[in-house]
Amino acid sequence: MILGHSKFVTSESVTEGHPDKVCDQISDAVLDEIMKKDPAGRVACESFISRGLVIIGGEITTRTFVDVDELARRVIREIGYTDNSYGFNYKTCAVLNIIGRQSPDISQGVDTGGAGDQGLMVGYATKETKEYMPLSILLAHKLVKRLAEVRKKGILKYLGPDGKSQVTIEYINGKPRRVDAIVLSTQHTEEILDSSKKRITEKSKKEIIEKVIYPVVDRSMMDNKTRFLINPTGKFVVGGPQSDTGMTGRKIIVDTYGGVAPHGGGAFSGKDPTKVDRSATYMARYIAKNIVAADIAYECTVQIAYAIGIAEPVGLYIDTNGTGKMDDDELAKVIMDSFDLTPRGIIRKLKLRRPIYRSTAAYGHFGRSESSFEWEKLDAAKVLRKKVFGTRERTVRCR
Repeated sequence: MILGHSKFVTSESVTEGHPDKVCDQISDAVLDEIMKKDPAGRVACESFISRGLVIIGGEITTRTFVDVDELARRVIREIGYTDNSYGFNYKTCAVLNIIGRQSPDISQGVDTGGAGDQGLMVGYATKETKEYMPLSILLAHKLVKRLAEVRKKGILKYLGPDGKSQVTIEYINGKPRRVDAIVLSTQHTEEILDSSKKRITEKSKKEIIEKVIYPVVDRSMMDNKTRFLINPTGKFVVGGPQSDTGMTGRKIIVDTYGGVAPHGGGAFSGKDPTKVDRSATYMARYIAKNIVAADIAYECTVQIAYAIGIAEPVGLYIDTNGTGKMDDDELAKVIMDSFDLTPRGIIRKLKLRRPIYRSTAAYGHFGRSESSFEWEKLDAAKVLRKKVFGTRERTVRCR
């Protein structure tokens, strides 16, 4: 018997209570408040969090007013930092506002419809899941979302807001076949520590596996070799901003494709849609997903590059990793002819001047079913399929 080629792919995610994600949510909450009253506002908001302190800075130009102090405390409260036992409390933390205005040197390029910065933005899609996402990052997100759910519903009352997941998938001949390892690190109270006070009890580990992992991960994807690593350091009592600083934009791989696809390097949260770091990355995902949904390729990476102050992209690159039904360069020409890739065109197509952003700031920006996530829609697949195939089908080159 000839064994298939095997490889392992790992992705991680973090809960909404992770310090970096707290900052992402605060920054996007500020953006949403401005989008509600001043959709043309310019926002580049970043946050920093540490022991008892939140600092909110950046450049914002708007005609409206945002009570940043009250807004930050509301976000922190909704996440779950409401008790001093978790080392951070929305009532008692200090909030420092050091927001300024956008540089006029940047504004003069954006005012004419140009990109707010240079850079390259990447979108990706694959047929391996119904969400057109890599399975490893999809499961990692679902696990930390489930951690938050069982905490907030009181199913596991000893859990705290901070936590992480990591999922390793074994692929055979390019297809995901089994879950090899799941790592869950979750903040908790001292009540589940053993007599040594150095480790959580085996009973608690089993509860977390039963209540968090099994409802999320398909049992058929796990076997007797699948490893469960629950709080592998032993305990996780001290967490959140008490144990680690947080900053906006430090979880860019968590936000996108879990390391399976390339990344342009730009963060999303706190940026209004004139910043192509965000809007063009959403557009690249939209294009890649519709290409795959149209059966033009099994997987697809789309890269769009911009120069600051210039509306039209300076480069478009398509890579179907050998799975495309037409040449990648030809496909890129079809895409250029089919979509308006200027910042204004992207904003208009994806309806980005709306208060939709805080919901993106935890559990990933892609592979989700929220109706406001226009970049996840498949409304371009039929048109692309017709442009590529016409009335006849082409032979798949591989897979």
